[in-house]
Amino acid sequence: MSCTLLLLLLLLRGPAAAASRPPPAATPRLKLAFPELRARHGLRLFALERSCCYEALLLDEERGRLFAGAQNHLLSLALDDISQRDRKIYWPAPVEWREECNWAGKDITAECMNFVKILHPYNRTHLYTCGTGAFHPVCAFVEAGQHAEEPVFKLDPRRAEDGKGKSPYDPRHAAASVLVGEELYSGVATDLMGRDFTIFRSLGRRPSIRTEQHDSRWLNEPKFVAVFWVPESEDPDDDKIYFFFRDDSVERQQGLGKTSFARIGQICRNDVGGQRSLVNKWTTFLKARLVCAVPGPDGADTHFDELRDVFLLQTRDKRNPLVYAVFSTSSSVFQGSAVCIYTMADIRRAFLGPFAHKEGPNYQWVSYQGRVPYPRPGMCPSKTFGTFGSTKDFPDEVIQFARHHPLMYNPVLPHGQRPLFLQAAVPYTFTRIAVDRVTAADGHYDVLFIGTDIGTVLKVVSVPKESWHRMEPLLLEELQVFQDASPITSLQISSKRQQLYASSATALAQLPLHRCGAYGKACAECCLARDPYCAWDGTACTRYVPNTKRRFRRQDVRNGDPNVLCSEDPQQGSVPQKQLYGVEGSTTFLECVPKSLQAHVLWTYQRTPGDPQREVQVDERVVRTERGVLLRSVQRADAGLYLCHATEHGFTQPLLRLSLEVIGARQAAGMAAAGDPQLAAGPPGRKVWYRDFLQLVERPPLGAADRVCQRLWSRGRPLPPPRAYAGPPGRGQGEELRKARRRRTHEGPRAERGPRSASPW
Repeated sequence: MSCTLLLLLLLLRGPAAAASRPPPAATPRLKLAFPELRARHGLRLFALERSCCYEALLLDEERGRLFAGAQNHLLSLALDDISQRDRKIYWPAPVEWREECNWAGKDITAECMNFVKILHPYNRTHLYTCGTGAFHPVCAFVEAGQHAEEPVFKLDPRRAEDGKGKSPYDPRHAAASVLVGEELYSGVATDLMGRDFTIFRSLGRRPSIRTEQHDSRWLNEPKFVAVFWVPESEDPDDDKIYFFFRDDSVERQQGLGKTSFARIGQICRNDVGGQRSLVNKWTTFLKARLVCAVPGPDGADTHFDELRDVFLLQTRDKRNPLVYAVFSTSSSVFQGSAVCIYTMADIRRAFLGPFAHKEGPNYQWVSYQGRVPYPRPGMCPSKTFGTFGSTKDFPDEVIQFARHHPLMYNPVLPHGQRPLFLQAAVPYTFTRIAVDRVTAADGHYDVLFIGTDIGTVLKVVSVPKESWHRMEPLLLEELQVFQDASPITSLQISSKRQQLYASSATALAQLPLHRCGAYGKACAECCLARDPYCAWDGTACTRYVPNTKRRFRRQDVRNGDPNVLCSEDPQQGSVPQKQLYGVEGSTTFLECVPKSLQAHVLWTYQRTPGDPQREVQVDERVVRTERGVLLRSVQRADAGLYLCHATEHGFTQPLLRLSLEVIGARQAAGMAAAGDPQLAAGPPGRKVWYRDFLQLVERPPLGAADRVCQRLWSRGRPLPPPRAYAGPPGRGQGEELRKARRRRTHEGPRAERGPRSASPW
């Protein structure tokens, strides 16, 4: 392959040509880079100087504020534009705490700070927040006002309180909590060394209560992810708190080493501990395995056990929300991430199933077949399931059984028995998820926004395949939200303002939930996008708003068939046209890039408009690239009409019509020297196309290739550009040649003139 052709191919393919990454499991339909999001699609950023780690986010629609916790700071940002009207609270750790932290061997510039980990609404006027406090956890109340117009945002340092059991000591440790009423339920490490993990209830009027200490059957080095309060009946005494975490499995087989399992744990909100046993300890704590796996042959499933994040999607029935969970793998052989959905019915069924029990000569975990005491362990004391008014009234055998049997035998399986969305062999891992339920013309759809560890957000819509019981994920967009590719640590959605908020270690970002205009300017392109936020209004792809009547509105997320929706589109059939000129014997590139990365491009050719179209065949002279077709050594027979088609979702549409005219080398040189406007025509700001070809015309091909390579890679001074060729040298031209050679001879040392060209010019 010649040097010129090699350079052209590298330029056409770009940086992706050098990458050796495996192809992704799913390709986004639209991929937008950070500069384009900033310039055209409303991406806004906020960052503090000398701060980091924006982990805790609290979205408040009523106040119109986004509250955030960072290193040594609390933030209050406007939901409409986070880059405007910000309010800040400086909340560092006291000097003496930082010095103690440094004496304990911690880095005073990186670890001995106050990293805000907890941020909850406490009442109509105040927030409750906790931070690491330089390995001295501390909590406080923040006055935030009651209305959006109140410019109140201040912390009362006199009301600061001990944060042990609420916030972690170490900024690298995660904490999960929920504030229900005036009580805080936390999953956190309660010691400096990070070894005593507990599920802890604090605040409120009742005594603090926790899990059994140093019992691996309860918690075995857990990593807490999320906590939610879910009502179970009309009686508030039946309410439960659900904890999502991952921990080391106690039921694994011996000799297999540590195995991490995803878990869901439950406790009753009205649990006050036992009377004689489990005093100030949970008596209703149970946990079950959360399974997210791909069924394989012979029952060998591929499991995703690294639970990363959980989102609770509220439905019309508050007792039965949908649970969306993000997983990754810990395997060194298989790398991937997945999203699984769980129903509360399946979760409750697992906790009503058999208990796990260890027995037999090998102490294997089996289903407990003995008598289960009454009331059944895990049941809340209420009028619904019995006459017990408090957990202190439970019989001793119930308390002892609950103490030794916290693990359920049956796992919680995902809806559909498999992941909803899966990505394998990709250069990123899922980290966070937020879900928005969107009303479209043909039903309700769940749109998933998935954060990754490289600063991108995936937008996925779940559509029914054959029925609403079997869903199919569509990857609509991949958005580079953070330029520095830092992992996304939190995601929040404002359905009222149609905005997505993301955080990382370096900044906060705000982005609209939809970019309808980016899908294209035709009805078919808008329809094929299958975005429930967008619809064709007769002239453009715009935001779909329910309960508004427009005659030309077109939307079909489930099928996305342009043949049905766009049959009356007046723009259908209009194809952009472009005229190209190619020099015989040189290379010509036919460029056509569809907006959708999921579209398959098909090229057809016809000599004249009346001839039948035939597909362009790839061979040694015709090269297909990601951006079009490269014709090597153009021939007269290549002239004609080229039509670029895009095929997607069973629909084919023409994108571009190219008319190629092939001219001879001498004719091209003459036209160029004469300043022919046809040859000189070209887009403003771009190099006129024929200048590159003239370099091939005015000197032998090998010399031209060497000349291009030397200009790119030579360490010396580049040679001056060649003059245009205007035919065979006559008397005047010969004299000019002799003068040029004399000038080059006296230019100076050879090292300064640059490499010698093989051309006689």
